[in-house]
Amino acid sequence: MSNVKTAAKDKVPIGQKAAFGAGHLVLNLLPGALGIFMFFLLTAFGMDPVLAGLLGGLPRIFDAITDPIMGFISDNTKSKYGRRRPYIFVGAILSGVLFAVLWQLDADNSQTYNFWYFLIFSLLFLVGNTMFATPLVGLGYEMTSDYNERTRLMAFSQTIGQIAWMIVPWFWVLIADEDLFATQAIGVRQLSVMVGAVCLVLGVLPAIFCRGLDGGNMENRKEISLKSLGANLKELFAGIIQVSKNRPFMKLCGATFLVFNGFQLVASFSFFIIVYYMFNGDFAAAGNWPAWFSTITAVVTAFAVIPIISKLSDVYGKRSAFIISTAISIVGYILKWWGFDPGNPWLMFMPIPFMAFGLGGLFTLMMSMTADVCDLDELENGMPRKEGTFGAIYWWMVKMGQALALVLQGFVLKMVGFISDAPTQTAETMTNLRIADIVIPVATAGIAIIVMWKYSLTEERAREIKAELIERRGEL
Repeated sequence: MSNVKTAAKDKVPIGQKAAFGAGHLVLNLLPGALGIFMFFLLTAFGMDPVLAGLLGGLPRIFDAITDPIMGFISDNTKSKYGRRRPYIFVGAILSGVLFAVLWQLDADNSQTYNFWYFLIFSLLFLVGNTMFATPLVGLGYEMTSDYNERTRLMAFSQTIGQIAWMIVPWFWVLIADEDLFATQAIGVRQLSVMVGAVCLVLGVLPAIFCRGLDGGNMENRKEISLKSLGANLKELFAGIIQVSKNRPFMKLCGATFLVFNGFQLVASFSFFIIVYYMFNGDFAAAGNWPAWFSTITAVVTAFAVIPIISKLSDVYGKRSAFIISTAISIVGYILKWWGFDPGNPWLMFMPIPFMAFGLGGLFTLMMSMTADVCDLDELENGMPRKEGTFGAIYWWMVKMGQALALVLQGFVLKMVGFISDAPTQTAETMTNLRIADIVIPVATAGIAIIVMWKYSLTEERAREIKAELIERRGEL
Protein backbone atom coordinates (compact mmCIF):
# COMPACT_ATOMS: atom_id res chain seq x y z
CA MET A 1 0.00 0.00 0.00
CA SER A 2 1.31 3.45 -0.94
CA ASN A 3 1.87 5.77 2.01
CA VAL A 4 3.50 8.62 0.07
CA LYS A 5 1.33 11.72 -0.20
CA THR A 6 1.27 13.68 -3.43
CA ALA A 7 3.01 17.05 -3.01
CA ALA A 8 0.86 20.11 -3.74
CA LYS A 9 3.16 21.15 -6.62
CA ASP A 10 2.62 17.77 -8.29
CA LYS A 11 -1.19 17.92 -8.20
CA VAL A 12 -2.93 18.81 -11.48
CA PRO A 13 -5.60 21.50 -10.89
CA ILE A 14 -9.17 20.41 -11.61
CA GLY A 15 -9.48 22.94 -14.45
CA GLN A 16 -6.51 21.43 -16.26
CA LYS A 17 -7.87 17.92 -15.67
CA ALA A 18 -11.20 18.97 -17.16
CA ALA A 19 -9.52 20.52 -20.21
CA PHE A 20 -7.36 17.41 -20.71
CA GLY A 21 -10.51 15.29 -20.33
CA ALA A 22 -12.24 17.39 -23.01
CA GLY A 23 -9.39 16.51 -25.34
CA HIS A 24 -9.89 12.83 -24.59
CA LEU A 25 -13.60 13.13 -25.33
CA VAL A 26 -12.56 14.33 -28.80
CA LEU A 27 -10.01 11.49 -29.07
CA ASN A 28 -12.88 9.03 -28.59
CA LEU A 29 -15.68 10.88 -30.38
CA LEU A 30 -13.91 11.29 -33.74
CA PRO A 31 -12.96 7.62 -34.33
CA GLY A 32 -16.27 6.47 -32.83
CA ALA A 33 -18.28 8.66 -35.18
CA LEU A 34 -16.02 7.74 -38.10
CA GLY A 35 -16.66 4.02 -37.49
CA ILE A 36 -20.44 4.51 -37.45
CA PHE A 37 -20.48 6.83 -40.47
CA MET A 38 -18.37 4.41 -42.55
CA PHE A 39 -21.35 2.02 -42.55
CA PHE A 40 -23.39 4.65 -44.40
CA LEU A 41 -20.88 4.76 -47.26
CA LEU A 42 -22.67 1.58 -48.36
CA THR A 43 -26.29 2.36 -47.53
CA ALA A 44 -26.52 6.13 -48.01
CA PHE A 45 -23.99 6.76 -50.77
CA GLY A 46 -24.05 3.44 -52.65
CA MET A 47 -20.32 2.76 -52.37
CA ASP A 48 -19.12 -0.62 -53.62
CA PRO A 49 -18.12 -2.79 -50.60
CA VAL A 50 -14.62 -3.36 -52.02
CA LEU A 51 -14.05 0.38 -52.45
CA ALA A 52 -15.48 1.03 -48.99
CA GLY A 53 -13.03 -1.52 -47.58
CA LEU A 54 -10.13 0.27 -49.27
CA LEU A 55 -11.31 3.57 -47.83
CA GLY A 56 -11.29 1.97 -44.39
CA GLY A 57 -7.83 0.41 -44.74
CA LEU A 58 -5.60 2.68 -46.85
CA PRO A 59 -5.81 5.75 -44.57
CA ARG A 60 -4.89 3.57 -41.56
CA ILE A 61 -1.55 2.69 -43.18
CA PHE A 62 -0.86 6.39 -43.71
CA ASP A 63 -1.92 7.13 -40.13
CA ALA A 64 0.53 4.57 -38.76
CA ILE A 65 3.41 6.33 -40.54
CA THR A 66 2.56 9.86 -39.43
CA ASP A 67 2.13 9.12 -35.69
CA PRO A 68 5.83 8.50 -34.82
CA ILE A 69 6.89 11.47 -36.99
CA MET A 70 4.51 13.78 -35.14
CA GLY A 71 5.69 12.41 -31.80
CA PHE A 72 9.31 13.16 -32.72
CA ILE A 73 8.45 16.67 -33.93
CA SER A 74 6.57 17.58 -30.74
CA ASP A 75 9.33 16.11 -28.54
CA ASN A 76 11.83 18.44 -30.17
CA THR A 77 9.78 21.61 -30.50
CA LYS A 78 10.68 24.66 -28.45
CA SER A 79 8.21 27.54 -28.16
CA LYS A 80 6.94 29.94 -25.52
CA TYR A 81 3.66 27.96 -25.54
CA GLY A 82 5.36 24.63 -24.79
CA ARG A 83 6.26 21.59 -26.87
CA ARG A 84 2.73 20.26 -27.49
CA ARG A 85 0.12 23.01 -27.17
CA PRO A 86 0.57 24.82 -30.53
CA TYR A 87 0.08 21.53 -32.40
CA ILE A 88 -2.95 20.59 -30.28
CA PHE A 89 -4.58 23.96 -31.02
CA VAL A 90 -4.06 23.83 -34.79
CA GLY A 91 -4.77 20.09 -34.94
CA ALA A 92 -8.11 20.47 -33.13
CA ILE A 93 -9.27 23.08 -35.63
CA LEU A 94 -8.15 21.01 -38.62
CA SER A 95 -9.71 17.82 -37.19
CA GLY A 96 -13.11 19.41 -36.60
CA VAL A 97 -13.30 21.21 -39.94
CA LEU A 98 -11.96 18.34 -42.05
CA PHE A 99 -14.22 15.75 -40.38
CA ALA A 100 -17.25 17.79 -41.46
CA VAL A 101 -15.85 18.35 -44.98
CA LEU A 102 -15.04 14.63 -45.31
CA TRP A 103 -18.72 13.66 -45.16
CA GLN A 104 -20.16 16.21 -47.59
CA LEU A 105 -20.72 13.44 -50.14
CA ASP A 106 -23.66 13.07 -52.51
CA ALA A 107 -25.12 9.78 -53.76
CA ASP A 108 -25.69 11.43 -57.16
CA ASN A 109 -21.94 11.76 -57.70
CA SER A 110 -20.12 8.95 -59.48
CA GLN A 111 -18.54 6.24 -57.32
CA THR A 112 -15.13 7.23 -58.68
CA TYR A 113 -15.63 10.85 -57.62
CA ASN A 114 -16.86 9.89 -54.15
CA PHE A 115 -14.00 7.41 -53.72
CA TRP A 116 -11.25 9.92 -54.51
CA TYR A 117 -12.99 12.74 -52.63
CA PHE A 118 -13.26 10.58 -49.50
CA LEU A 119 -9.73 9.17 -49.80
CA ILE A 120 -8.07 12.59 -50.23
CA PHE A 121 -10.00 14.22 -47.38
CA SER A 122 -9.45 11.14 -45.18
CA LEU A 123 -5.69 11.62 -45.53
CA LEU A 124 -5.98 15.35 -44.81
CA PHE A 125 -8.23 14.66 -41.82
CA LEU A 126 -5.75 12.14 -40.43
CA VAL A 127 -2.91 14.67 -40.72
CA GLY A 128 -4.94 17.13 -38.64
CA ASN A 129 -6.02 14.43 -36.22
CA THR A 130 -2.44 13.20 -35.74
CA MET A 131 -1.33 16.79 -35.15
CA PHE A 132 -3.95 16.93 -32.38
CA ALA A 133 -3.87 13.44 -30.87
CA THR A 134 -0.17 12.59 -30.62
CA PRO A 135 0.91 15.79 -28.79
CA LEU A 136 -2.18 15.54 -26.55
CA VAL A 137 -1.14 12.07 -25.37
CA GLY A 138 2.43 13.29 -24.83
CA LEU A 139 1.14 16.31 -22.89
CA GLY A 140 -0.69 14.01 -20.48
CA TYR A 141 2.51 12.13 -19.71
CA GLU A 142 4.29 15.33 -18.63
CA MET A 143 1.54 17.23 -16.74
CA THR A 144 2.69 15.73 -13.43
CA SER A 145 5.72 13.77 -12.28
CA ASP A 146 3.94 12.10 -9.34
CA TYR A 147 3.38 8.32 -9.53
CA ASN A 148 -0.20 8.34 -8.18
CA GLU A 149 -1.31 11.70 -9.60
CA ARG A 150 -0.56 10.35 -13.07
CA THR A 151 -3.14 7.62 -12.52
CA ARG A 152 -5.69 10.12 -11.16
CA LEU A 153 -5.18 12.35 -14.21
CA MET A 154 -5.61 9.45 -16.63
CA ALA A 155 -8.63 8.15 -14.71
CA PHE A 156 -10.28 11.57 -14.90
CA SER A 157 -9.59 11.93 -18.63
CA GLN A 158 -10.78 8.39 -19.40
CA THR A 159 -14.01 9.06 -17.48
CA ILE A 160 -14.70 12.17 -19.60
CA GLY A 161 -13.67 10.27 -22.74
CA GLN A 162 -16.29 7.59 -22.06
CA ILE A 163 -19.02 10.20 -22.62
CA ALA A 164 -18.29 9.82 -26.34
CA TRP A 165 -19.21 6.13 -26.17
CA MET A 166 -22.47 6.99 -24.43
CA ILE A 167 -23.37 9.17 -27.44
CA VAL A 168 -21.89 7.37 -30.47
CA PRO A 169 -24.17 4.28 -30.51
CA TRP A 170 -27.19 6.56 -30.97
CA PHE A 171 -25.83 7.96 -34.24
CA TRP A 172 -27.23 4.81 -35.88
CA VAL A 173 -30.69 5.65 -34.54
CA LEU A 174 -30.54 9.37 -35.38
CA ILE A 175 -29.32 8.99 -38.97
CA ALA A 176 -31.93 6.32 -39.77
CA ASP A 177 -34.79 8.36 -38.22
CA GLU A 178 -36.93 9.64 -41.11
CA ASP A 179 -38.61 12.16 -38.80
CA LEU A 180 -35.23 13.85 -38.25
CA PHE A 181 -33.63 13.54 -41.69
CA ALA A 182 -35.31 13.06 -45.07
CA THR A 183 -32.55 10.64 -46.15
CA GLN A 184 -29.59 8.90 -44.52
CA ALA A 185 -27.22 10.94 -46.72
CA ILE A 186 -28.63 14.20 -45.35
CA GLY A 187 -28.37 12.79 -41.83
CA VAL A 188 -24.69 11.91 -42.30
CA ARG A 189 -23.86 15.32 -43.81
CA GLN A 190 -25.61 17.36 -41.11
CA LEU A 191 -24.55 15.22 -38.15
CA SER A 192 -20.91 15.31 -39.30
CA VAL A 193 -20.99 19.12 -39.13
CA MET A 194 -22.32 18.97 -35.56
CA VAL A 195 -19.68 16.42 -34.52
CA GLY A 196 -16.92 18.47 -36.17
CA ALA A 197 -18.02 21.67 -34.42
CA VAL A 198 -18.15 20.00 -31.00
CA CYS A 199 -14.71 18.45 -31.52
CA LEU A 200 -13.20 21.77 -32.61
CA VAL A 201 -14.50 23.63 -29.54
CA LEU A 202 -13.55 20.92 -27.03
CA GLY A 203 -10.27 20.09 -28.76
CA VAL A 204 -8.70 23.53 -28.32
CA LEU A 205 -9.30 23.52 -24.53
CA PRO A 206 -6.17 21.46 -23.62
CA ALA A 207 -4.05 23.83 -25.73
CA ILE A 208 -5.44 26.84 -23.86
CA PHE A 209 -5.61 25.59 -20.27
CA CYS A 210 -3.19 22.65 -19.79
CA ARG A 211 0.45 23.02 -18.85
CA GLY A 212 3.28 20.68 -19.76
CA LEU A 213 7.08 21.00 -20.10
CA ASP A 214 8.16 24.03 -22.11
CA GLY A 215 11.48 22.48 -23.02
CA GLY A 216 13.44 25.53 -21.92
CA ASN A 217 15.90 23.55 -19.79
CA MET A 218 16.11 20.44 -21.96
CA GLU A 219 19.42 19.86 -23.68
CA ASN A 220 20.05 17.71 -26.77
CA ARG A 221 17.05 18.99 -28.69
CA LYS A 222 17.04 18.35 -32.44
CA GLU A 223 16.63 21.22 -34.84
CA ILE A 224 13.40 20.64 -36.80
CA SER A 225 13.93 22.04 -40.29
CA LEU A 226 13.82 21.02 -43.94
CA LYS A 227 17.59 21.41 -44.17
CA SER A 228 18.15 18.81 -41.48
CA LEU A 229 15.42 16.46 -42.71
CA GLY A 230 17.78 13.54 -43.33
CA ALA A 231 19.39 13.87 -39.90
CA ASN A 232 15.97 14.26 -38.30
CA LEU A 233 14.74 11.02 -39.85
CA LYS A 234 17.90 9.27 -38.66
CA GLU A 235 17.27 10.56 -35.11
CA LEU A 236 13.61 9.50 -35.38
CA PHE A 237 14.49 5.92 -36.25
CA ALA A 238 17.19 5.86 -33.58
CA GLY A 239 14.60 7.02 -31.04
CA ILE A 240 12.14 4.34 -32.13
CA ILE A 241 14.82 1.65 -31.75
CA GLN A 242 15.76 3.06 -28.34
CA VAL A 243 12.12 2.98 -27.22
CA SER A 244 11.68 -0.58 -28.48
CA LYS A 245 14.53 -1.70 -26.21
CA ASN A 246 12.68 -0.43 -23.13
CA ARG A 247 11.45 -3.72 -21.64
CA PRO A 248 8.78 -2.32 -19.30
CA PHE A 249 7.32 -0.30 -22.18
CA MET A 250 7.22 -3.31 -24.50
CA LYS A 251 5.33 -5.22 -21.80
CA LEU A 252 2.78 -2.39 -21.70
CA CYS A 253 2.44 -2.50 -25.49
CA GLY A 254 2.12 -6.29 -25.51
CA ALA A 255 -0.54 -6.36 -22.79
CA THR A 256 -2.47 -3.55 -24.47
CA PHE A 257 -2.31 -5.31 -27.83
CA LEU A 258 -3.75 -8.45 -26.28
CA VAL A 259 -6.53 -6.96 -24.12
CA PHE A 260 -7.73 -4.24 -26.49
CA ASN A 261 -7.59 -6.25 -29.67
CA GLY A 262 -9.09 -9.35 -28.07
CA PHE A 263 -12.00 -7.06 -27.21
CA GLN A 264 -12.00 -5.42 -30.67
CA LEU A 265 -11.99 -8.73 -32.48
CA VAL A 266 -15.37 -9.67 -30.95
CA ALA A 267 -16.77 -6.12 -30.52
CA SER A 268 -19.40 -6.50 -33.24
CA PHE A 269 -20.38 -10.02 -32.13
CA SER A 270 -22.59 -8.68 -29.34
CA PHE A 271 -24.68 -6.87 -31.94
CA PHE A 272 -25.03 -10.03 -34.04
CA ILE A 273 -25.87 -12.16 -31.00
CA ILE A 274 -28.55 -9.71 -29.81
CA VAL A 275 -30.17 -9.50 -33.25
CA TYR A 276 -29.81 -13.08 -34.53
CA TYR A 277 -29.79 -15.14 -31.32
CA MET A 278 -31.99 -13.17 -28.95
CA PHE A 279 -34.40 -11.77 -31.56
CA ASN A 280 -34.02 -14.38 -34.35
CA GLY A 281 -32.91 -11.87 -37.00
CA ASP A 282 -35.76 -9.42 -36.37
CA PHE A 283 -34.04 -6.01 -36.48
CA ALA A 284 -37.27 -4.20 -35.60
CA ALA A 285 -37.75 -6.32 -32.48
CA ALA A 286 -34.09 -5.84 -31.51
CA GLY A 287 -34.74 -2.10 -31.75
CA ASN A 288 -32.46 -0.05 -29.50
CA TRP A 289 -31.20 -2.94 -27.36
CA PRO A 290 -27.72 -2.94 -29.04
CA ALA A 291 -27.39 0.82 -28.57
CA TRP A 292 -28.42 0.56 -24.92
CA PHE A 293 -25.88 -2.25 -24.41
CA SER A 294 -23.05 0.01 -25.63
CA THR A 295 -24.27 3.09 -23.76
CA ILE A 296 -24.73 1.31 -20.43
CA THR A 297 -21.24 -0.17 -20.82
CA ALA A 298 -19.79 3.33 -21.24
CA VAL A 299 -21.78 4.72 -18.27
CA VAL A 300 -20.65 1.92 -15.95
CA THR A 301 -17.04 2.24 -17.14
CA ALA A 302 -16.95 6.00 -16.60
CA PHE A 303 -18.74 6.44 -13.30
CA ALA A 304 -18.19 3.14 -11.47
CA VAL A 305 -15.25 1.17 -12.83
CA ILE A 306 -12.61 3.86 -13.48
CA PRO A 307 -12.90 5.39 -9.96
CA ILE A 308 -12.52 1.91 -8.47
CA ILE A 309 -9.45 1.22 -10.61
CA SER A 310 -7.89 4.52 -9.59
CA LYS A 311 -8.36 3.56 -5.93
CA LEU A 312 -6.97 0.06 -6.52
CA SER A 313 -3.89 1.64 -8.09
CA ASP A 314 -3.38 3.93 -5.08
CA VAL A 315 -3.65 1.01 -2.65
CA TYR A 316 -1.99 -1.90 -4.47
CA GLY A 317 0.06 -0.29 -7.25
CA LYS A 318 -0.53 -0.09 -10.99
CA ARG A 319 0.63 -3.58 -11.95
CA SER A 320 -1.58 -5.27 -9.34
CA ALA A 321 -4.51 -3.02 -10.26
CA PHE A 322 -4.14 -4.08 -13.90
CA ILE A 323 -4.04 -7.78 -13.02
CA ILE A 324 -7.09 -7.48 -10.73
CA SER A 325 -9.15 -5.47 -13.23
CA THR A 326 -8.26 -7.78 -16.13
CA ALA A 327 -9.18 -10.86 -14.06
CA ILE A 328 -12.55 -9.29 -13.19
CA SER A 329 -13.17 -8.65 -16.91
CA ILE A 330 -12.61 -12.36 -17.62
CA VAL A 331 -15.45 -13.15 -15.20
CA GLY A 332 -17.63 -10.71 -17.16
CA TYR A 333 -16.85 -12.31 -20.51
CA ILE A 334 -17.78 -15.73 -19.15
CA LEU A 335 -21.07 -14.39 -17.74
CA LYS A 336 -22.11 -13.40 -21.28
CA TRP A 337 -23.05 -17.04 -21.86
CA TRP A 338 -25.97 -16.62 -19.46
CA GLY A 339 -26.47 -12.90 -20.03
CA PHE A 340 -27.56 -13.19 -23.66
CA ASP A 341 -30.88 -14.88 -22.94
CA PRO A 342 -33.68 -14.80 -25.57
CA GLY A 343 -36.21 -15.19 -22.77
CA ASN A 344 -35.03 -12.15 -20.80
CA PRO A 345 -33.20 -9.37 -22.71
CA TRP A 346 -32.53 -7.43 -19.49
CA LEU A 347 -29.97 -10.08 -18.49
CA MET A 348 -27.62 -8.77 -21.21
CA PHE A 349 -26.67 -5.96 -18.80
CA MET A 350 -25.55 -8.43 -16.09
CA PRO A 351 -21.96 -9.00 -17.39
CA ILE A 352 -21.32 -5.29 -18.08
CA PRO A 353 -20.06 -4.23 -14.61
CA PHE A 354 -17.46 -7.02 -14.80
CA MET A 355 -16.46 -6.68 -18.47
CA ALA A 356 -16.05 -2.90 -18.08
CA PHE A 357 -12.99 -3.49 -15.90
CA GLY A 358 -11.11 -4.66 -19.01
CA LEU A 359 -10.87 -1.50 -21.10
CA GLY A 360 -11.56 0.77 -18.12
CA GLY A 361 -8.45 -0.51 -16.37
CA LEU A 362 -6.38 -0.90 -19.51
CA PHE A 363 -6.09 2.68 -20.73
CA THR A 364 -6.29 4.33 -17.31
CA LEU A 365 -3.36 2.29 -16.00
CA MET A 366 -1.32 1.82 -19.17
CA MET A 367 -1.20 5.55 -19.95
CA SER A 368 -0.15 6.24 -16.36
CA MET A 369 2.54 3.55 -16.53
CA THR A 370 3.81 4.91 -19.85
CA ALA A 371 4.46 8.23 -18.12
CA ASP A 372 6.60 6.33 -15.57
CA VAL A 373 8.45 4.65 -18.45
CA CYS A 374 9.32 8.09 -19.89
CA ASP A 375 11.19 8.84 -16.65
CA LEU A 376 13.09 5.55 -16.94
CA ASP A 377 14.03 6.39 -20.53
CA GLU A 378 15.41 9.80 -19.51
CA LEU A 379 17.45 8.15 -16.74
CA GLU A 380 18.94 5.60 -19.16
CA ASN A 381 19.25 7.69 -22.34
CA GLY A 382 19.24 11.33 -21.27
CA MET A 383 17.46 14.24 -22.92
CA PRO A 384 15.37 15.12 -24.77
CA ARG A 385 12.43 13.45 -23.05
CA LYS A 386 10.43 11.37 -25.52
CA GLU A 387 6.81 11.48 -24.29
CA GLY A 388 5.59 12.13 -27.83
CA THR A 389 7.54 9.23 -29.31
CA PHE A 390 6.41 6.83 -26.57
CA GLY A 391 2.80 7.93 -26.99
CA ALA A 392 2.96 7.63 -30.77
CA ILE A 393 4.45 4.12 -30.71
CA TYR A 394 1.99 2.97 -28.05
CA TRP A 395 -1.00 4.15 -30.11
CA TRP A 396 0.60 2.87 -33.31
CA MET A 397 0.57 -0.56 -31.67
CA VAL A 398 -3.10 -0.09 -30.76
CA LYS A 399 -4.06 1.00 -34.30
CA MET A 400 -2.15 -1.79 -36.02
CA GLY A 401 -3.71 -4.33 -33.69
CA GLN A 402 -7.12 -2.84 -34.33
CA ALA A 403 -6.62 -3.19 -38.08
CA LEU A 404 -5.52 -6.81 -37.60
CA ALA A 405 -8.57 -7.45 -35.39
CA LEU A 406 -10.90 -6.13 -38.10
CA VAL A 407 -9.32 -8.50 -40.62
CA LEU A 408 -9.43 -11.52 -38.26
CA GLN A 409 -13.02 -10.69 -37.33
CA GLY A 410 -14.11 -11.58 -40.86
CA PHE A 411 -12.24 -14.89 -40.72
CA VAL A 412 -13.85 -15.80 -37.37
CA LEU A 413 -17.32 -15.00 -38.73
CA LYS A 414 -16.61 -17.19 -41.75
CA MET A 415 -15.30 -20.03 -39.56
CA VAL A 416 -18.43 -20.09 -37.41
CA GLY A 417 -20.63 -20.17 -40.52
CA PHE A 418 -22.11 -16.66 -40.26
CA ILE A 419 -23.87 -15.58 -43.48
CA SER A 420 -24.15 -11.78 -43.62
CA ASP A 421 -27.07 -11.53 -46.06
CA ALA A 422 -29.16 -14.34 -44.50
CA PRO A 423 -32.35 -13.29 -42.67
CA THR A 424 -31.56 -15.76 -39.86
CA GLN A 425 -28.58 -17.86 -38.72
CA THR A 426 -28.48 -21.55 -37.83
CA ALA A 427 -28.45 -22.65 -34.19
CA GLU A 428 -25.00 -24.17 -34.69
CA THR A 429 -23.64 -20.89 -36.08
CA MET A 430 -24.97 -18.88 -33.15
CA THR A 431 -23.59 -21.37 -30.62
CA ASN A 432 -20.14 -21.19 -32.26
CA LEU A 433 -20.32 -17.39 -32.41
CA ARG A 434 -21.23 -17.17 -28.72
CA ILE A 435 -18.31 -19.44 -27.82
CA ALA A 436 -15.90 -17.32 -29.90
CA ASP A 437 -17.35 -14.17 -28.29
CA ILE A 438 -16.22 -15.49 -24.89
CA VAL A 439 -13.12 -17.61 -25.57
CA ILE A 440 -11.18 -15.01 -27.63
CA PRO A 441 -11.19 -12.10 -25.11
CA VAL A 442 -10.74 -14.50 -22.17
CA ALA A 443 -7.65 -16.01 -23.81
CA THR A 444 -6.06 -12.67 -24.76
CA ALA A 445 -6.77 -11.19 -21.30
CA GLY A 446 -5.25 -14.26 -19.62
CA ILE A 447 -2.06 -13.98 -21.68
CA ALA A 448 -1.89 -10.23 -20.88
CA ILE A 449 -1.93 -11.04 -17.16
CA ILE A 450 1.02 -13.40 -17.69
CA VAL A 451 2.89 -10.68 -19.63
CA MET A 452 2.42 -8.15 -16.83
CA TRP A 453 3.03 -10.57 -13.94
CA LYS A 454 6.70 -9.60 -13.56
CA TYR A 455 6.42 -5.95 -14.67
CA SER A 456 9.38 -4.34 -12.88
CA LEU A 457 8.59 -0.62 -12.68
CA THR A 458 6.99 -0.53 -9.22
CA GLU A 459 6.01 2.60 -7.28
CA GLU A 460 9.17 2.34 -5.18
CA ARG A 461 11.37 2.13 -8.29
CA ALA A 462 9.46 4.96 -10.02
CA ARG A 463 10.04 7.26 -7.03
CA GLU A 464 13.75 6.33 -6.95
CA ILE A 465 14.03 7.24 -10.65
CA LYS A 466 12.29 10.58 -10.09
CA ALA A 467 14.69 11.42 -7.23
CA GLU A 468 17.74 10.51 -9.36
CA LEU A 469 16.50 12.69 -12.23
CA ILE A 470 15.89 15.69 -9.98
CA GLU A 471 19.36 15.31 -8.50
CA ARG A 472 20.83 15.15 -11.99
CA ARG A 473 19.06 18.08 -13.71
CA GLY A 474 16.76 19.69 -11.15
CA GLU A 475 12.97 20.05 -11.38
CA LEU A 476 11.58 20.47 -14.89
